[in-house]
Amino acid sequence: MSKAVVVYWSGTGNTESMAKAVEKGLQEGGAEVTLLETSQAKVDIMDQYDLFAFGCPAMGNEVLEEEVFEPFFASIEGKLGGKKVALFGTYGWGDGQWMRDWQKRTLDAGAAVFEEGFIQQEAPDTEASATFGKRFAAF
Repeated sequence: MSKAVVVYWSGTGNTESMAKAVEKGLQEGGAEVTLLETSQAKVDIMDQYDLFAFGCPAMGNEVLEEEVFEPFFASIEGKLGGKKVALFGTYGWGDGQWMRDWQKRTLDAGAAVFEEGFIQQEAPDTEASATFGKRFAAF
């Protein structure tokens, strides 16, 4: 059984809804899952899990949230090499550039990135998010 962690930041609750659905899908796929808000996650998570799902919405000019999530992600970036990572998040405007940039950054760090970043505009489709999580469990 794979051990997975879902780490997310949410401002409006949309990405939190996605995170909980991804958690459910991972569980349905047979993974043992821990769900953490970014403020609860520490660098040592990179040594404790097999699968890493990170969720953050697009902020401002299509960037990751800058006060909490970005510093956390920067702190683990050097430990992503060889890790299985899924990225997800919500957005209200733009075309998803923040996710493309985040995916490239994660690939450049040496991670095995699952599919493309999974994005949904505004309120997420939790069923689609759970399906994404279930597929990730088999990655």
